[in-house]
Amino acid sequence: MDQWQPHSALFSGNAPLLEALFDAYQADPGSVSPHWRAWFDGLPSAAAIPVAAPPLSTTSTPCDTRQVSVLQLINAHRFLGARQADLDPLKRFPKSEVPELDPAHYGLTPDDSARLFDTGSLVAPAQATLDEILYILRRTYCGTLAAEYMYISDNTRKRWLQARLEGCLATPQFDPEHKKHILEGLTAAETLEKFLHARYVGQKRFSLEGAETLIPMLHGLIEGAAAHGAQEMVLGMAHRGRINVLVNVLGKPLGQIFNTTQDNGNGALTGDVKYHQGFSTEVATRHGTLHLALAFNPSHLEIVHPVVRGSVRARQQRRGDHDGTEVVPVILHGDAAFSGQGVVMESLNMSQTRGFSNGGGIHIVINNQIGFTTSDPRDTRSSLYCTDVAKMIEAPVLHVNADDPEAALLAVQIALDYRREFHKNIIIDLVCFRRHGHNEQDEPAVTQPLMYHKIAAHPGTRALYAGKLAAEGVISAAGSVNLIGAYRAQLETDQRIVAPAVSLYKRAFAANWKAYRGIDWQHPADTALPLTRLRELAEKASAVPDGFTLHPRVAKILADRRAMAAGKLPLDWGMAEILAYASLLRDGYPVRLSGQDSGRGTFFHRHAVLHDQQRERWDAGEHVPLQHIYPNQPHFVVIDSLLSELAVLAFEYGYATAEPDELVIWEAQFGDFANGAQVVIDQFIASGEAKWGRLCGLTLFLPHGQEGQGPEHSSARLERFMQLCANDNIQVCQPTTAAQMFHLIRRQMLRPYRKPLIVMTPKSLLRAKLASSPLEAFTAGGFNVVIGAGGAVDAASVRRVVTCSGKVYFDLLHAYQERNITDIALVRVEQLYPFPRDAFSAEMARYPNATELVWAQEEPQNQGAWFSIQHHLRQCMAAPQTLGYAGRPFAASPAVGYPEVFEAQRKALIDEALK
Repeated sequence: MDQWQPHSALFSGNAPLLEALFDAYQADPGSVSPHWRAWFDGLPSAAAIPVAAPPLSTTSTPCDTRQVSVLQLINAHRFLGARQADLDPLKRFPKSEVPELDPAHYGLTPDDSARLFDTGSLVAPAQATLDEILYILRRTYCGTLAAEYMYISDNTRKRWLQARLEGCLATPQFDPEHKKHILEGLTAAETLEKFLHARYVGQKRFSLEGAETLIPMLHGLIEGAAAHGAQEMVLGMAHRGRINVLVNVLGKPLGQIFNTTQDNGNGALTGDVKYHQGFSTEVATRHGTLHLALAFNPSHLEIVHPVVRGSVRARQQRRGDHDGTEVVPVILHGDAAFSGQGVVMESLNMSQTRGFSNGGGIHIVINNQIGFTTSDPRDTRSSLYCTDVAKMIEAPVLHVNADDPEAALLAVQIALDYRREFHKNIIIDLVCFRRHGHNEQDEPAVTQPLMYHKIAAHPGTRALYAGKLAAEGVISAAGSVNLIGAYRAQLETDQRIVAPAVSLYKRAFAANWKAYRGIDWQHPADTALPLTRLRELAEKASAVPDGFTLHPRVAKILADRRAMAAGKLPLDWGMAEILAYASLLRDGYPVRLSGQDSGRGTFFHRHAVLHDQQRERWDAGEHVPLQHIYPNQPHFVVIDSLLSELAVLAFEYGYATAEPDELVIWEAQFGDFANGAQVVIDQFIASGEAKWGRLCGLTLFLPHGQEGQGPEHSSARLERFMQLCANDNIQVCQPTTAAQMFHLIRRQMLRPYRKPLIVMTPKSLLRAKLASSPLEAFTAGGFNVVIGAGGAVDAASVRRVVTCSGKVYFDLLHAYQERNITDIALVRVEQLYPFPRDAFSAEMARYPNATELVWAQEEPQNQGAWFSIQHHLRQCMAAPQTLGYAGRPFAASPAVGYPEVFEAQRKALIDEALK
């Protein structure tokens, strides 16, 4: 590189530095040196600057160019110091060369080392020698704790981090007792793993060895959060180190972890492996009792991130904890998963939005530097650090060497204080290693021979720290060894490492799930409402503030709703939904609805949120009538979510598992889009109760139906949900009228039954007259799991029963009426699972002369409900009856894209059903 040549301080290359100095001057003139303060004081005001200002002179000024160089050097360490930090416990690679961190890069020489310079905004004396400045910078930014934060656009947050780091030189100062406590945490972490390695030979446990510093870090998080006023902390993590966290942080007895067989009497609880288990307890801190919960998690490494956020949001909502002080989310990640899994980006992206914020999350990345078997940086990711995705939301990153547990505890303190101050996310990158393979049966030296030579030679973090404390006189070598013996004795007698604390939490703020266990799905629920109540709710739900200008189309919809309430029009789908929500709010149940365009409704039917055409929404231009049903009502929250299915649905699942008494709904823009969240559906919604005993009343609205809109706007993949059905784990329903939807929504809360509800909602039926319902259908009856032909047919003359579900019924009905058919009965199955065998059998018994039962569906034969419903239908048939199928043929795609083919298939299935 060419020798740096002196220029004016106003040389264009110094623009970033000058901007930073000027920002500091504007905030506090005293924060810059007297020279720069005088220079800025002399600048003309904005009003005095001519429109065409002459170019700045490039001649030399009295300002010493070396002073500018020193300020550039300071700034370079803030931006790039982490690249020369001491972060790798294995020291596998030499530190990268960063010319910008070398004083010579700026023309500074050893002759300048003792010269005094202004320190600018550096947290240091106003003037210091170059050697002193370098000492401060290298201790602060190039040690075992290194920070990245200069990309943050908010100067307040940036200066706070700068002051916090530079004020202590990023160097912790702990008293001897605190250091002993850290050593005890390391001892517990290491000794447990060695005990398990010997006691449970060959069993997978995904050990924490190489990252034992995590345990004292979590201890520090718990104490620090409690000091800030936290009452609850929810942890999410993958399997690495989970057993260690369960034992040493939450105090779960080791015997319970390795002997987890349970039986609830009906075989529905099938369990899960020990390193997926969750647990909750109360732990005692110096600042009071803290409720601590570790979320259950499948092997999909990062999916628990949004689940934890949802659970935390529900707990915060229950407490009225609007800034996130009382309930704190802590998410542990793996390095490869953090950079590789898209749900991380989705979760971070929604973490500061109105409907999904938690007051910031504290993230710890357990950076093993290897992922599964890939430690070659050319293969692991395309970014420099595994945490670079967090820069998307300007979250600061604290990189820390796991071999310096004191630095790790300082990072924890900074993270807690930052979250309290700004209510935003912060990341701790704990750079460590993995002593064993991906699991204890793996041999990592096959693919990482040199890395594992270094790991084999590493004495362990505990040994290094014990030696450090012995050298400091904090604890003797013998005292350190005694800690191991005392801890091991606790393990041998299966004592709880962390004794549970007594708390009023369970009575005051815990969700009560006991009332919902062991309830049959057929438990009755009175979902009808008196006419006076319906009209009262309709009036409230259609009210518009004075001076609020509606869009003409929305004004017409609200006018029609008022006519519906008066009995002048049948009630359509949107009105039925709104009335169901309003009635539940009146009954004391909160409602939360999220999804893409959920406020208005993808198909322009809901209009739960009204928009003034003359004002922006943040300037009183938004009105939500359902938030004004009656004084002090439960909350109604409707969220137009970001363009995410996976993270948003996982969030709502987490929310619903923490709040049984709130109607929680996720709506897909099109039902097809649920496949982007299939992980949540498979591994949580359908199987969470069987694996972990976790009840959940989450409701999914999935627009579904063949209407000629092509492969990606037709099918919610009903067959996938039907394949997941067993042991009454979920409910799958396809209502066909507005009243059915009203009663179904109300039934979901009024029954003491909390299972996920999957609703195949319509599209064209939302405003179809045949799907509308009279007021009387809301004031009597309830949700009909089967709707028979009723008096439309002479039961004795029926030779064929055609049964179906969903919109296809109306296609069949139209042809049925057009052809004047009298010997076929059309029967709708509105609840596909749990299959209503008694109700369907009773309907079949009405047709003693029927010889055929035909299942008609609009989905291809290998899709839809056909293959999952056959055995139920056969069990409801009489001996001589036969079962047939009418519908589209087998297909790889869920729907055709050619209108002519679509119409031909539709006509063919109708002909087959009604022939």
